[in-house]
Amino acid sequence: MEYPVDTSLKPEVTGFFDPATNTISYVVKDPASDACAIVDSVMDIDYAAGRITYEHADELIKFVQENGLKLEWLIETHVHADHLSAAPYIQDKLGGKIGIGEHIVTVQDVFGKIFNEGTEFQRDGSQFDALFKDGDTYMVGQMPVFAMHTPGHTPACMVHVMGDAAFVGDTLFMPDGGSARADFPGGDAGTLYDSIQKVLALPDETRLFMCHDYGPNGRDIQWETTVADEKAHNIHVGAGKTKEEFVKFRTERDAQLTMPKLIIPSLQVNMRAGEVPRDKDGVPMLKVPVNGL
Repeated sequence: MEYPVDTSLKPEVTGFFDPATNTISYVVKDPASDACAIVDSVMDIDYAAGRITYEHADELIKFVQENGLKLEWLIETHVHADHLSAAPYIQDKLGGKIGIGEHIVTVQDVFGKIFNEGTEFQRDGSQFDALFKDGDTYMVGQMPVFAMHTPGHTPACMVHVMGDAAFVGDTLFMPDGGSARADFPGGDAGTLYDSIQKVLALPDETRLFMCHDYGPNGRDIQWETTVADEKAHNIHVGAGKTKEEFVKFRTERDAQLTMPKLIIPSLQVNMRAGEVPRDKDGVPMLKVPVNGL
């Protein structure tokens, strides 16, 4: 597939780090207008207390409003397993359309069964305003954007390329962080390697923006790098590491990892485009499947 890359467009990218989940959300401004997109927003949850709040989302909303921006898109790079999306909350305040990859339907089918969601839970992606196919384009103001399907971490992962900036979700971490796990339902280490190669085939100067950073070896949190830097220095795939090497390492590493602490609420909320599920009386309610994951 030929992707319509245009690195002459340089959007203004502002990152917002959430220390509770090590997630970075982004406001991305079209260089030629006041239009913007928000990528991978975060809703705050105190899981032990069953309490949801919106401090992180309010920070994004305030930034958009104070800078006179017009929100056109709320992009989810994938169904996150480690934080809850605040997309509907932000949409209610600022407008915009919520978009995710078309393979959300696969994720909904798998986890619809695990969470015993019943027939009222729609598994057709209709909770979202747009479902992107590989190579689909859309506009943020006057800036064309394209979506690149990058499965492996999850079936619905997509990288969104806005001019010279690519938002890679969990497909890649910073060079000293490597790559994301591939052992969730629908994940596959070999597929992830192939997806990473698609990202690394973008022009060397392309800016890459991470969804997560954990400050390996005690360094400060970082979230921006380049294709050239990842190709040269990524500890899992850089310097010409082969697919076989990657699959062996990734599979062995994943077998040692524990589940993300917010995976159970995150999946239920994020496969609904950020809406909290409700019981038969309309009360917000999360389920805990026993031995389901």
